[in-house]
Amino acid sequence: MRTTRVTVAALAVATALALTACGGETAKNTGTVTQITGQKKAGAATVLDRPFDKPELVLTDTTGKPWNLREQTKGRPTLIYFGYTNCPDVCPLTMSNIAVAKKALPQADRDKLQVVFVTTDPERDTPDSLGAWLRAQDPSFTGLTGDFATIQAAARSLGIGIEAPKKEADGSVVSMHGAQVIAFSPKTDEGYVLYGEGTTVDDYTKDLPKIVKGENP
Repeated sequence: MRTTRVTVAALAVATALALTACGGETAKNTGTVTQITGQKKAGAATVLDRPFDKPELVLTDTTGKPWNLREQTKGRPTLIYFGYTNCPDVCPLTMSNIAVAKKALPQADRDKLQVVFVTTDPERDTPDSLGAWLRAQDPSFTGLTGDFATIQAAARSLGIGIEAPKKEADGSVVSMHGAQVIAFSPKTDEGYVLYGEGTTVDDYTKDLPKIVKGENP
């Protein structure tokens, strides 16, 4: 199993400060982001010494209805990712890797696992467009959109920095965001495992059976 526990200093740099502009650029986040703690080992997963509380987050799902993160994922293994549908590389790859790995689970475990994609570009990611994009990945994935400030605060409470989308000189819009996936335990409802953008299908395939049970990968 590939498991990593990382130090405050390492994750403060790798997670709280490093944001990804889908397309390969990076930028530093200047906002307040909750720090992450752990102890370093080799591997894809970061098992946190101090798990995150699940944010009190109510947004709009792809059907246009209010969706309460705490209530609707309570007692379920849950993966949360913040990104946007116009991202050309990191976001679709991350969702695709999770979708492929999820298919390798037994049906009962697939039914338990909740995958939540929260947009960092709510102005363009409407419920309809977000729903269409996620259905191409996995129809069971939950997509959420809403007020940017609310989304940003929730992300920062999980150690993930995001910035408001910006229009580039060529007219394109870029959303800077941390590219980490947080896994929440069905036993405690706490975010106890983190995955970086380099996590592969094989990594998720190995770890998801334990994530579903609320065990350390």
